[in-house]
Amino acid sequence: MAIEVGSKLKGKVTGIKNFGAFVELPEGKSGLVHISEVADSYVENVADHLEMGQEVEVKVLSVGDDGKISLSIKKAKDRPKPPAAPKQEKKPEDFEKKLSNFLKDSEERLTSAKRQTERRGGKGARR
Repeated sequence: MAIEVGSKLKGKVTGIKNFGAFVELPEGKSGLVHISEVADSYVENVADHLEMGQEVEVKVLSVGDDGKISLSIKKAKDRPKPPAAPKQEKKPEDFEKKLSNFLKDSEERLTSAKRQTERRGGKGARR
């Protein structure tokens, strides 16, 4: 089985470091699961989530020109897609009503601001 980007493979944890875990893959190859790809939650210590010799399922994120293989445990998990939200049809009168209310409110605020400016003797005030 060729190791290709996007493929899911089973592997065995062969090394745990502060920055992630090394996983032995089929065909004698190995890859790195970065600490950010170990679990869905925040991982402070990789050893809290993985053990030496543990069998894990990983997804291949990338294969570098130099042969380095980047892996993810959290992306290898099958997650059901959330149900799509029901579409709500927006009626044109809803928009028209909102626009009308906005214009009315805007006009009231503008009138109020003009009155306050005139009372203070500001620009445009009558003397």
